[in-house]
Amino acid sequence: MIDVTRFVDQVEGAVIGKAVPKVLFVCVHNAGRSQMAAALLEHYSRGRVQVRSGGSAPAEQVNPAAVEVMNEVGMDITQAAPKTVTDEGVRAADVVITMGCGEVCPVYPGKRYEDWQLDDPQGRTVDAVRQIRDEIDRRVQVLLAELIGKDEVKENRYD
Repeated sequence: MIDVTRFVDQVEGAVIGKAVPKVLFVCVHNAGRSQMAAALLEHYSRGRVQVRSGGSAPAEQVNPAAVEVMNEVGMDITQAAPKTVTDEGVRAADVVITMGCGEVCPVYPGKRYEDWQLDDPQGRTVDAVRQIRDEIDRRVQVLLAELIGKDEVKENRYD
């Protein structure tokens, strides 16, 4: 298992001020957590961050509970499709956020890595997935403030 946290200190803040930072969200199935995180960051960043997601073992479809809880906040992820995380995708990213699959994600010097410990929405109730979405939302807003500056982040949630 690769400890990605040891690389964070080496590159902390390395993408601040970059014209358009690139963020990659990675989870096992790319069907829940990473799809929600990507949609939230795309929404909040308004084009100021390039966002991608992938999975180490992609599912066939996005988790229906994730689709439902994102629809509740006005974000449609029905057209999203689980994808395999690739070596090239990791190389292209400035920031790599893993969500339960850090040991299978390639690690390269000069990248910022974070491992967000979040429950897997697979098999959980909509209420449980809603709580996961809310925690992802909180973390995405913190990440965005670090990437583009706190003053640039719009305060209104889901607006």
